[in-house]
Amino acid sequence: MRCEKCQNQQATVFLTQILNGKMHKVDLCESCAKAMGVTNSAGFSLTDLLLKPTENEPAEVESFSQDNASCPQCGMSENDFKKNGRLGCGRCYETFSDLLGEVMKDMHKNMQHRGKIPARMARNELDDQRLRDLKKNLQAAVDSEQFEEAAWLRDKIRLLESNV
Repeated sequence: MRCEKCQNQQATVFLTQILNGKMHKVDLCESCAKAMGVTNSAGFSLTDLLLKPTENEPAEVESFSQDNASCPQCGMSENDFKKNGRLGCGRCYETFSDLLGEVMKDMHKNMQHRGKIPARMARNELDDQRLRDLKKNLQAAVDSEQFEEAAWLRDKIRLLESNV
């Protein structure tokens, strides 16, 4: 993959930023990345790179909101956050919660984190669900007076409970 800036060297620096719900990717060679200050986290903004026109296409300049809230603790503005993609302090999470909610929802497709669980716990939950289903089926069999099936379900429940 070639560098998007110089088109000469192989890209070794891959940047991704989500801005207003849209993912922007930039692939740069090491020399272009250094020249743009990518290694200096304070001096580089992917937004600036994305908003600069290339030879092939004109840049789309996104207008930032005029209400531009700022953090009461560190003074970071909404425009600063949109430009840098970083927050200034812990209080920024509260100040920019609406904006962060939009970004997180677009990035993760959900507002609630659902991580992985250990395999043993997954097996236990699966066994618990199977036990609940068997008990529900047992009650239905008793209610419909299917006693042979109820006895078979009862034995299956006992076997499953003894293994847990």
